[in-house]
Amino acid sequence: MKIGIVGAGATGLATAYYLNKKGHEITIFEQAPFVGGQASTFETIAGKLERGYHHLFTSDTFILNLIEDIGLSDQMAWNNSKVGNFADGSIYDFATPIDLLKYKPMPIIDRLRVGLITLYLQRLKDWKHLENITAVDWLSSKVGKKAYDAFWKPMLIGKFGSEYFDKISMAWIWGKFHTRFASRKNTFSKEQLGYPICTFGGIFEILTKMLEQSGNKINLSKTVRQISIENDKVAGLFYENTPPQWTSPSKINDESFFEGEMSSKSKKNDWIHEDFDKIIVTAPSNIFSRLLPIGYDKYAADLNKINYLSAVVQILVLKKRFSDIYWMNITDESIPFVGLIEQTNLLPPKYYKNKHVLYLANYLSKDNPMYSMDSKELLDLYIPHLQKINPFFNETWIEEAYYQKIEGAQPIITIDYSKIIPEHSTPIEGLFLANTSQIYPEDRGTNYSIQLAKKIDSILD
Repeated sequence: MKIGIVGAGATGLATAYYLNKKGHEITIFEQAPFVGGQASTFETIAGKLERGYHHLFTSDTFILNLIEDIGLSDQMAWNNSKVGNFADGSIYDFATPIDLLKYKPMPIIDRLRVGLITLYLQRLKDWKHLENITAVDWLSSKVGKKAYDAFWKPMLIGKFGSEYFDKISMAWIWGKFHTRFASRKNTFSKEQLGYPICTFGGIFEILTKMLEQSGNKINLSKTVRQISIENDKVAGLFYENTPPQWTSPSKINDESFFEGEMSSKSKKNDWIHEDFDKIIVTAPSNIFSRLLPIGYDKYAADLNKINYLSAVVQILVLKKRFSDIYWMNITDESIPFVGLIEQTNLLPPKYYKNKHVLYLANYLSKDNPMYSMDSKELLDLYIPHLQKINPFFNETWIEEAYYQKIEGAQPIITIDYSKIIPEHSTPIEGLFLANTSQIYPEDRGTNYSIQLAKKIDSILD
């Protein structure tokens, strides 16, 4: 079959790889001038960096099997993770149950309650009864309001904002726990995290080469405008050359920025049509809905029941180490970012030309004033808060700073979320959907993006 795929991120490339192994002819259309989506890389003075921070758990079997299949297993580096929380003006280690017992922002009795609930969630297999209750209500009832306010509430606000934090399903919390603890040998062992020395971008570049060598096409800088449908059956798609506003993540003071948002539609006369037997769309559901022609309003409305937050990421290349923590959760609600991910505390600085790399993570609605800030404004806002965490830090530590926005980065997992998840098979024969809104109850990640590819492969088998 001749199959078209919209999107050259992890799901799109892996789907193409699996379907091509069965002899199908694949053409990929990607709006950006690069493959890999959020896990793609760009050049910096520290070498190649991911546009978004990524790592792997030992339990991430889907992507690890793919890495082995394409001959890159020797590129995987595994290290003990170092997780911390910043709360009440201090950094607390938060990698083991012992660390929890030392967590001073909560009274000892609350620490014990949180520990017991953590153990319960770790061992819980049937999570479905958790999806019809909010995390706020369930956690408050189990650990008490003080423990919830001190530990869970700031994290939920940080991840989903003040608009949505109290609407998030407890099933999402379960998914976070399940993913993290599945990567440990036992409750008390340290978590191991993996990272490909060749970078995630390197994995996707190999996939691209393998696909092209097999005669498939990866069309970059091509924006799909509409799916063409005849008698409720897919016929092909319309596309055009992507306008040149797409860039790598900008340096500070550069007015351009990387954003995964569809630009406004041009005239249909300028679009190019290509026929396909099957089409697979990997774009977010709200973007997919825009690709449907007139006559599919109800299905488009169903797709748009899923709301998303956008990601805003600052990447700092530093002269000095910021902290000894790899993943630092921010539980101080006054700090305007949700986490600090110091990449060079996972993979040593020698792999980054002896520089130190720090990601500042944020998830925002497009109505949030910070979403409209330019890169310099946002960094100026962040710096005093970075100094709260490390009083020695100052702007002279920054050698380079990069900035990007990504639309549709995080689906908002409300109660009874399973009732609004779109099926992979759409109402249009031959048209399929595979995106992060369908990763549930687990949280989105590259491993589950590869799992989506496997599901599509089995459906089309």
